[in-house]
Amino acid sequence: MKKHSHTAVSFRLKSIIFFVAALVLCAALSLCAYTSGAYAVFYGGTSRKLPVYSVGREDKAISITFDCAWGADHTDDILSALKDYGVRATFFMVQFWAEKYPEYVEKIAEYGNEIGTHSKTHPHMPKLSAEEITAELKSSSAAITDVTGKQVELFRPPFGDYDNKLITAAEELGLYTIQWDVDSLDWKDLSASDIAVRVTGRVKSGSIILMHNNGMHTAEAVPIILQTLIERGYTFVPVGELIYRENYYIDVSGRQMPYSN
Repeated sequence: MKKHSHTAVSFRLKSIIFFVAALVLCAALSLCAYTSGAYAVFYGGTSRKLPVYSVGREDKAISITFDCAWGADHTDDILSALKDYGVRATFFMVQFWAEKYPEYVEKIAEYGNEIGTHSKTHPHMPKLSAEEITAELKSSSAAITDVTGKQVELFRPPFGDYDNKLITAAEELGLYTIQWDVDSLDWKDLSASDIAVRVTGRVKSGSIILMHNNGMHTAEAVPIILQTLIERGYTFVPVGELIYRENYYIDVSGRQMPYSN
């Protein structure tokens, strides 16, 4: 009888320990910690910094972004569409693109759009050393500032590749690392209609849309996307106006959320 009682107590004790451990693990999986402007998601005893994929907004604000790395044939048509609908976008530029097309850097900025860096040479940046990453970011940001006269505040990693080292280097230069939660796949051979359907079917409040300035059918898709989403009550703002600059955390999905008061 005593042996059975001891076994039951031991089982209850182990159950309690397991339950507490599970609670701690769940909390760790969802916890985001503030460290010198950086937010890290803790998983399995390690921490991984996350960029911003989308933003938790109570309104219906969203951002449309364009990566500029190869060519500029369709850029005028994209800018015309943005202007027609009164939309300001964010363009992420590789340095060699900005240097090849300085007239477009000027025009994009003059139209009220925001410009962020997309690196100097479009490498897989996690493969670089911290010093090489910093050099890429400093050089590309300076090249944009030289043309626009405006400080660069946003960075999008080439290929969407990132690690803690990369995000830390960006933060130390005052750059917010920005990804996306809606991929247009406009770099593939999709029709303008297919691109528009794909984007408009995935957008939610706080979404960041990824497009490319020289996609084959991107310029045709942009007016469809803008009109459809505006009719649904969405408001387009540059990424710099979409994100929070303080009192925020980033959840495990990369969604930037404000701390509740």
